Amino acid sequence: MAALGTAAIVWFRDDLRILDNPALEAAAQSGGPVVPVYIDSFNRSNPWAPGSAVRWWLHQSLSSLSRSLESLGSRLVLRSGPAPAVLRELIRETGARTVCWSCRYGALELAEDAKVRSALIAAGVRTESFNANLLFAPWSIRSSSGEPFRVFTPFWRACRSDPAQPHPPGGLPGKALPSPARWPESLALEELALEPAVDWAGGLRQTWKPGEEGANRQLSGFLQNGLENYPGARDMPAVSGTSRLSPHLRFGEISPRQIWHAVLGAIDTATSARVREAGEAFLRQLGWREFAYHLLFNFPETVDQPLRPDFLRFPWRDSARDLKAWQRGRTGFPFVDAGMRELWATGWMHNRLRMVTASFLTKDLMLPWLSGARWFWDTLVDADLANNTLGWQWTAGCGADAAPYFRVFNPVSQGQKFDPEGHYIRRWVPELAALPVPWIFRPWEAPAALLTRAGVRLGHTYPRPIVDHAKARERALAAYYGLRQPNGIL
Repeated sequence: MAALGTAAIVWFRDDLRILDNPALEAAAQSGGPVVPVYIDSFNRSNPWAPGSAVRWWLHQSLSSLSRSLESLGSRLVLRSGPAPAVLRELIRETGARTVCWSCRYGALELAEDAKVRSALIAAGVRTESFNANLLFAPWSIRSSSGEPFRVFTPFWRACRSDPAQPHPPGGLPGKALPSPARWPESLALEELALEPAVDWAGGLRQTWKPGEEGANRQLSGFLQNGLENYPGARDMPAVSGTSRLSPHLRFGEISPRQIWHAVLGAIDTATSARVREAGEAFLRQLGWREFAYHLLFNFPETVDQPLRPDFLRFPWRDSARDLKAWQRGRTGFPFVDAGMRELWATGWMHNRLRMVTASFLTKDLMLPWLSGARWFWDTLVDADLANNTLGWQWTAGCGADAAPYFRVFNPVSQGQKFDPEGHYIRRWVPELAALPVPWIFRPWEAPAALLTRAGVRLGHTYPRPIVDHAKARERALAAYYGLRQPNGIL
C-alpha cells in the first residue's frame, strides 16, 4: 500500500463506471492510494433534485459500482452532506492532496463545483476535472459568429467537422487500485434512503439491469441485433428497435465515447450500406444529447423558462383533473394512454411516445410544458435535466430548434402509423386488447356491438376521450397564432 498522505480522492457523481473514467485514471496514475467517494449532497427542496425513479436507479448503480471497485481491491466510500464540507473532512481523514471528478453542466452543479474548487485550492489541495460524459465540452462548439447554436443541424455539422473529435475510450486504470492504509468510515448504501419506502419498483426491476455490466451488455446486444434495422425500427414502440442506453448514459455507467467508437467500429467493418447508414443515424441521436447539454450550459434559465420569451404570454390552462388523467394514462386516447402506462410501469417511455404524449399535454390539453417536464422528471429512470428540457420545449414549440409551433400530433393517426397492428396498445391498455384494428385506435367510434363483444364499456372499463382532438387543435393553433408579433418572432 502507498503511504498515507499521498492519497487521491475520486469524487463520483454521474460517472458511475470503471472503464473510460478519466478522473479514476488520473487518481490511479498519481502513485498514491485512491479513495473512491460518492456524496449524497442533493438539496431535496430543489425542484430539480433527483426524482423517485432516478433515485431507485442510483441505488442499484452505486451497488454495482461498489462491487466493481471491490474487484479491484478497493471500495466505495459513501457520505452525505454538503460536498465542500464532506470533502474537507475526507481530506483530513486520508491526507489526500488531490481530488478528481467528472464535470457536470447544470447551473447549480457548476456553482457547486466552483465552490468546491475554491475551497480545496484555498486548502492547498490540487483539483482535476474532466469532460467525461460528453463528446464535446458544451462551450467548445460555436457558430461562425462565436455564438451558441439554437438549431440542431448546423450544431451537429459543426461537431462533425470539429478537429477535436472524440478520442478513443480509456480502459481500466490497472488490475488493482492502491488502497489507503486505513479506510475512512462509510455509510451503508441503505442509509442514503434512495429506494422507495413503499416498494413500487417491481416493474423497474423486471425491465432493467442498472450498472456498468448491464450498460455494456446492452450496447453489445444493440450493435449485434439492433443497429442494422435501427432507422426503420426506432419509431415502432411495439418492437425492440432502440438501444435503450439512455438510463445507462444518464448515470455514466457507459460513456458516450465508448458508444461513439463502438458504432464507428461497426460502420468501418460493415459490408452493407444499410449498416453504415444506420450507424450514422444512431450517432446523430448522440448528437441530440450533445445539443441538449449545449443548450443547458449556454441557456441555463431554460430549465424553468421558455427559450422564446414570447411564450411567457402563452395562455396555458390549469386543470388538475386533466393533468391527472394524462399522468395515469386515462385520457381516452389509447396510444397516449399506452405511453403513459409504460412510463409508470417501467420508468421509461419510447421516444415516439414521448413526443406524442408531450404534444397531447401541451397542445390538446394546453397544460404547461413544465407540468409535463416535472412528471417525466419524477418517473423516468433516464431523467436528465438537459434532455428533459430540450424535449419538452421542442414539443411545446417554445425552445431551440422547436417543432413548428403549428405542429400538433394527432394521437389517433400516430398510433395507426407507428403501431399499425395495435400490439403496443394491447400490451399497455389490456382492457382494449380484444378490439380489432382500426377501432383499437379510436374505440369511441367503434360499433356498440363490437364494443360489447370486446368487453369494452366506454366510461367504465375505459374512459371516453377527455377532449375533442379536432377542436383542441383549433384552440391550440388560435393561442399560438395569438403570440405572433408584427416582427414575426414566431
